[in-house]
Amino acid sequence: MSLKNSSAAASARADASTPAPARRGRPVPMAVAGSACISASAVFMKLSGTNAGTAAFLRCALALVLLAPLTWREVRRAGPRPGRYLLMDIGAGVLLGLDMVFWAASVLNVGAAVATVLLNIQVVFFPLLARLVSGVRLDRRFVLLAPVMLLGVALAGGAIGHAQPGSDAVAGVVYGAAAGLAYAGYLLLMRLGGGQRHSVAPVCVSTAAAAAAAGILGGLWTGIDLDPGWPAWGWLAALAFIGQVLAWLFITSALPGLAPATGAALLLLQPVMAFGLGLLIGERPTLTQASGCVLVVAAVWYQGRAAGRRASGGRTVPVAGRRPGKGS
Repeated sequence: MSLKNSSAAASARADASTPAPARRGRPVPMAVAGSACISASAVFMKLSGTNAGTAAFLRCALALVLLAPLTWREVRRAGPRPGRYLLMDIGAGVLLGLDMVFWAASVLNVGAAVATVLLNIQVVFFPLLARLVSGVRLDRRFVLLAPVMLLGVALAGGAIGHAQPGSDAVAGVVYGAAAGLAYAGYLLLMRLGGGQRHSVAPVCVSTAAAAAAAGILGGLWTGIDLDPGWPAWGWLAALAFIGQVLAWLFITSALPGLAPATGAALLLLQPVMAFGLGLLIGERPTLTQASGCVLVVAAVWYQGRAAGRRASGGRTVPVAGRRPGKGS
């Protein structure tokens, strides 16, 4: 996401702390550019040729190279972040680290195109977690669409129907679901800690915590190669700087200037672009997998469009966003 993902968290945090020049920019092109950056994340990860733990840990560590100085500037301007919000940022980062490891494993098992679509299962998990933690009532439309989404995920991953030759459908879906659940928890904590004076600092702190969590889980599970060689370093740097930091900057700047329905529709370009990029690097999802991807994207779009209309009408509704970066 992510910030593999990051677009959803950015939407939850976008407020008056966003610099005025960014808010006066052209939000639609910036949102499209952010979606393009995010959609390339899975391809960058796969092309790096590294294992799940290595990719997750190094993408976070490399992203900190850019996030740390940006955070230092923000803290000098806005002051230190309150301690209780820092704890939320750290907790969110731990979940983000778990998400990144499982998401990378999903990419390796079912491919970049399908894994990016599978991550949208967080749209199911996020409202359920919000219900458990905050008592937010589930929308009737969500209750009806959730089974459709789960069917689409099963089709896209290949658990139902035929999977791409050489892929492991069951492992891909399980890892994708675990990534979606962890990412939904990340979004919830970032939402609870958002709306303050800081916009860069929460991302930096959560990314540092994600690096630590990914280092521990990845080290125990897949091992971490701190010298993957070239061109792996180049692809991982692109994953960190383009799929994570640059994507977050574009999305955070764009979303405050967009209507909710427009923002949701533009962010749905991410799985569509990722699917196309996966085809370009030689992935060949089966017809049933492609049908599942279409079903997932359509269900997410329909839910986001309906929620955006209700939000514009003055009613507050929980809307799960999509990942920067993985997302991812």
